[in-house]
Amino acid sequence: QVQLVESGGGLVQAGGSLRLSCAPSGRTFRIYGMGWFRQAPGKEREFVAAISASGGITDYIDSVKGRFTISGDSAKNTVYLQMNSLKPEDTAVYYCAAGKAMGVARGTNGYDYWGQGTQVTVAS
Repeated sequence: QVQLVESGGGLVQAGGSLRLSCAPSGRTFRIYGMGWFRQAPGKEREFVAAISASGGITDYIDSVKGRFTISGDSAKNTVYLQMNSLKPEDTAVYYCAAGKAMGVARGTNGYDYWGQGTQVTVAS
């Protein structure tokens, strides 16, 4: 069983930045496709970004392209989601996910393990 430990959420003003971190306990993230999802109140969980196990492929939803960057640091065994130019509509609980398939996936069924979520609130 893989546990994903997330951190980095918080309250920020519109236009500000946050960096989310996700570290799988006991396993290197380089054997999983890693993704970030978010869920706002009353809405379904939606895909935000993903990175393949090799790090060579990334994918983003259109609304965050150019603002968010997903990356991995093997030395720290951590995957990051750098979020810049944040908007109020980015407010949600953000979840890290790991998939055994090692590729990038946009559906929740493409992932086998999930973190507990971290709240991101962007004030206007």
